[in-house]
This record gives sequence, structure tokens and C-alpha cells, in this order.
Amino acid sequence: MRKAKGASRGAVLLGVLALVVTVVGCQDDGRVTAPGGVPRFNQGSGTMRAPLNPELVARGKEIFRHDDFGDAAFWTGALRLNEVVNTLTPVQALGLGLKVDLDALPPGILGSVDLNSPATTRALLSLDAVVGVKARVEGDRITRLGITCALCHSTVDDAAVPGVGHRLDGWPNRDLNVGGIVAASPAIAAGAFKDYLLSWGRGRYDARVNLDGRMDGPTEIPPAYGLADVALETYTGEGPVSYWNAYVAVTQMHGQGTFSDPRLGIHVTPDGPDLVQPKLPALREYQLSLAAPAGDPASAASERGRALFEGKAGCAECHVPPTFTDAPRLHAPAEVPVEATWADRSATKLYRTTPLRGLIHHGPYFHDGSAATLADVVARYDAFKGLGLNVAERADLVAYLRTL
Repeated sequence: MRKAKGASRGAVLLGVLALVVTVVGCQDDGRVTAPGGVPRFNQGSGTMRAPLNPELVARGKEIFRHDDFGDAAFWTGALRLNEVVNTLTPVQALGLGLKVDLDALPPGILGSVDLNSPATTRALLSLDAVVGVKARVEGDRITRLGITCALCHSTVDDAAVPGVGHRLDGWPNRDLNVGGIVAASPAIAAGAFKDYLLSWGRGRYDARVNLDGRMDGPTEIPPAYGLADVALETYTGEGPVSYWNAYVAVTQMHGQGTFSDPRLGIHVTPDGPDLVQPKLPALREYQLSLAAPAGDPASAASERGRALFEGKAGCAECHVPPTFTDAPRLHAPAEVPVEATWADRSATKLYRTTPLRGLIHHGPYFHDGSAATLADVVARYDAFKGLGLNVAERADLVAYLRTL
């Protein structure tokens, strides 16, 4: 059981446990701190150290893929999702957006197993082949189930069949129906909260509902690649990479860790050893090693678009190369063409300029996914800022964005 101060400000998570959320600052080594009442970080705290430490990268890769930080107590004990998964067939699991690591499977096994049998699901879990899910299988029962960072922030390349392939770490799983999975828990009663979970849809998640209890809508799961040299992580810029890793590991995954943020008046400590903080430096090192996937090749259209990006359209005023963000500067909601609700629910009440690297691989766009395509993004900014772009200029600007 966790010990917490400020629990009156934490809302019930998933309608089951009264858990409090913390937002934390990070030092450059990835330790979670909040000295003097203010989370501490600086502009360089999100940057990649050169060169990266290969040992830390390798350790961080294992943590990212396979460490559940002791969160099975929640997913098994509280939500009882092991019972749900125990009856799930591989076809149903893939339908929920779960992914299978082809490299963890014996050669040729896909052609010889029944993908409509829950026994096959248990076999895949025994092989540690379901991306982001850790399980212990005893006979015909799943007795322990936890999740890792990779559940939301990895996908596969569909090399075998859709949903089965080689891992793509850092890619947001925009197929994953987190709300649908959690709503299947026998501990979630019918009602408004369950309906809210079911409304999220694929690739979306509300990481604050357990803090404020507001069912105002989820955000798009963000990429975990291309973070080298980016000073602040998250749509609202609460802190750098290790801040978000820590926030998610304890407050969303429900791992066993310690968090404190005086900005929110919240403090959480575990009864047992901290299974999160000691792993943050390695986890951070691995994430900073994940480069954004390449965009389209440059073309005459994209070169014209670059000139517009840096000139008439004014994009580079905030999306400053080479990171394509101006963080640690943050922006009032009135400065950007999105609604203010998500910022209002944050510690900063502001929005961070989103880095643009690897754009074509993780639409839809804006934190709420309200722009389906890059053409929609350009059209919205054109109208919002009165840029006066013609049809050809909009197309050229999109061509450039696709190269980033």
C-alpha cells in the first residue's frame, strides 16, 4: 500500500483505487526531485550526452521492453486483467491493438497454431512475445500480469501478418485500444467512467483522469523517439524525459516508486523498495538513442516548402531546427490553434511546441488528434494566423513537413 499526502486532490483511477498522481522534475542523471517546492530541470536536461553510454543503452532497452516496475499488483490484483486475458484469443488481442514480437517466436510457429484459441495467447505470453505485457502462466491460468513502457510506445513492422513483426521501439502504438482493454476489467462497473474508457478509441489515452477526475477527453499517445536534444517532454512541458518516464511508471503503470510535486500538492511513496527511480538513467539513455524514422526524400516541392516554413509561414519561429521545438519556452493556449482543456488540466497551464521529427509516421496531429493529416494542420495554421497561403504553397509546406 502506498503512503500519500494530498490524496484529496487525486481522483479515483479507473474507478477502482484512490491513487494520487505526482508530477516530478528531473536532474540530468534522471533522478526524480522537487527541491525547494519547484521541479528542477534546465534547458540541457533533455539533451543527448555524446557519446551515449552503450552499457546504459543496453540496460535501458531491457527496462523499456521488459520491466513492469512491480505494477502487476495493480493490473492483476486490482483490475484482474489476467482473468480477462486468460480467455482472450490471439485474434481478439490483435483486434485490441496488442502486438506480437516475431523475433520471440520459434520459426514457423504461426502456421501451426490456432489463433482462435486462448491457449495460444497463453503460449505467446509464456514466450514473452506480446509487446509490453509481462505474464506468468501456470498451466491453463495466467497468475500474474503486468505492463511495460513498450505497451504504448512500441509497435511492430507487420513483417509476418498485421500486428506480428519486428519491434519498432519508440513508435506510438496508434492501434492500441487502452480504454477498451481497461474497460474489460471485471473491477470496472458499468456507468459513466466505463463509457468514458470505451470512448477513447485507438491510440488515445488520458493520463490525468486519475489526478483530476475530469473526463474531458484523452490525448494521442506520443512518440518516444526523436527526443535527443529536446528539453521538455509532454504536450504541456512539465519536465524532461525522465520526468515523463517517472510519471508514467508510477502514476499510470502503477509501478512501485516514489514521486513528489509541490506544484500539485501531491506526494506518493511505496511501502517497499523503489523499483522506478534507480532505473531512470538507463531508461533515459535508451530513449535518447532512438532516432526518429526518416521522412520522405527532399524534392523541389519540399525545398519550396522549406522556404515557406522559414519565411512567409513563420513556422520556424517556434519549430526551431534542428529539434523543431522552442522548448523550454511554453505557450499560452491562445497562441496555438487547439482547445485549452488539456493545458488547463496540467501543472503548467501551457503548451509545449511539439518537435516535428518523424511526422509522417505518427498522425493524427495535435495532442487531441483533431487534425487527421498534415494538410489539415497547415490549413488550420493558415486560418489561425492569417498567413494567406495559396493552394500550391500549402501543398509545398506539407511536402517539406513530410521530409522531417
